[in-house]
Amino acid sequence: MRYISSGIWKIFILVAICYLIAGCTSAASPVPSAQADAEPKKIKLTVWHDWAAQDSASDTMRELLSQFQKDNPQIELRVQSVIPDAYRSRLKTMAAADELPDVFLIGPDSMTREFVRGGLIQPIDDFLKANSKWAEGFEPRSFDSFTVEDKKYSVPMTISPTSLVFYNQAIFDQYSVPIPQTWEELIQAISTFNKHGVIPIALGNKSAWVAPSSIFSTLADRITGTGWFMDVMSQSGAKFTDRPFMDALAKMQQLARARAFQDNFSFIDSKQMEQMYFRKQAAMFIEGGWAVGSLIAEAPKDVLESTHITLLPAIHGGKGEPMATSGVVGKGFALNAKLEGERRDAALKLIYTMASPEAQRKILNGHMLVSYRIDVDRTAAHPLFIELHDLMKKVKLLPAYETQLTTAAVETLNEGIQELFKGGSPGTIAQKLQDTQANVLGKFR
Repeated sequence: MRYISSGIWKIFILVAICYLIAGCTSAASPVPSAQADAEPKKIKLTVWHDWAAQDSASDTMRELLSQFQKDNPQIELRVQSVIPDAYRSRLKTMAAADELPDVFLIGPDSMTREFVRGGLIQPIDDFLKANSKWAEGFEPRSFDSFTVEDKKYSVPMTISPTSLVFYNQAIFDQYSVPIPQTWEELIQAISTFNKHGVIPIALGNKSAWVAPSSIFSTLADRITGTGWFMDVMSQSGAKFTDRPFMDALAKMQQLARARAFQDNFSFIDSKQMEQMYFRKQAAMFIEGGWAVGSLIAEAPKDVLESTHITLLPAIHGGKGEPMATSGVVGKGFALNAKLEGERRDAALKLIYTMASPEAQRKILNGHMLVSYRIDVDRTAAHPLFIELHDLMKKVKLLPAYETQLTTAAVETLNEGIQELFKGGSPGTIAQKLQDTQANVLGKFR
């Protein structure tokens, strides 16, 4: 009995000890481990962009953002996508409320200058200096549009002509119309297409920027020359009421009066404009280099194969260069002026990722021109994109009105072109534009 009792007692003690050990282990489990303490805290960045469209260009840029997030799990991107037509006004609203995102797309030239003067963004020269080999790989003057008082505020990801004439060669051949080389030939082509029930030039100006951006910047330069524009932009010895500029407005109005565009051009957008061309309702449309991606992705095979690219024709007596077209360095990411420390470092890493040599190659392969020194892969690229790429090697880029003028002047010009198409006076529109630009620059007189 004693032997058995003693054995049972020992077993009881062993069981009790096991329970105590299990209990201690259970009680200790909520305490963070050393490994948990070592886990890095996520760096959070708010990021805004306008790649909201469902096209190859926007798809490529969104993919680069997603890849950055996958490669950098310690950085949490809180991304806001805004449609392009509302993007600038949304940013201005956020700036007024002192609630700008940490990193956001900013336009070149006037938009960058305005944000710098408002103390809203910060320079990134230290970052570019630390990555000089990469920074030196961009085409000459690529950073000019993001430079204010010798300080750089962003890195270009793309470059784009904003005024190209896309035409269907088969429609031109059908009616024996030559590709216009002069203004007079363009007016004659418009007349011929109208006689045969073909829309000469599809236009979607619902958002008001398409006609000024894709047609007027280049048309005006054909007459005034670039030197005059740079003077009037700074209000140094030139005015919008000068005769050459009013002649340019008159030429723009002539297109509307000659019925170059379909009747509903003020009620459809640029995507609907492209669709009209895809359906062979129009012989031409005028848009920026970004349209090539839409053509390749969406145009019917026969339309795509018949599509070629040219420039607005020369204008007799004008001071501008015929082998030139308005263009811009694409938008780049800017840093909120308040961003600092590890969050600034993370934002700079994002900027590099979006404009690195590898990213530039992906962008180029997505049928967008880049300002980095890499060539197109002719074995893989679509023939229409190769045509654009080769054309731009021969063409000079002109200052674009929408990126050079003050924001207020751009809005006045957009409204003025709409008035012009309705029969408004070129003189009245020129005076409004002159007053706006001079007033904003403090030179009202």
